[in-house]
Amino acid sequence: MGMPQGWEWVIIAIVVLVLFGGAKLASIGKNAGKAIREFKEETNAGKAAAVEPPMTPADPPKATEPVKPTEDA
Repeated sequence: MGMPQGWEWVIIAIVVLVLFGGAKLASIGKNAGKAIREFKEETNAGKAAAVEPPMTPADPPKATEPVKPTEDA
């Protein structure tokens, strides 16, 4: 048994249409398209974020002087 050919696809499409109805299939297609579009946007945003160089701080942290112990002890 291989992949369906020609008329087999037509029969499968008719069975799916009868089971789910036209309105339900339209909403499924719309939701699938929206999910694919969001996925592409997120992957493109991830690629753009990976390409940008990391931000460097404007002022590097200053070295602090070591604290000298007091002789009060």
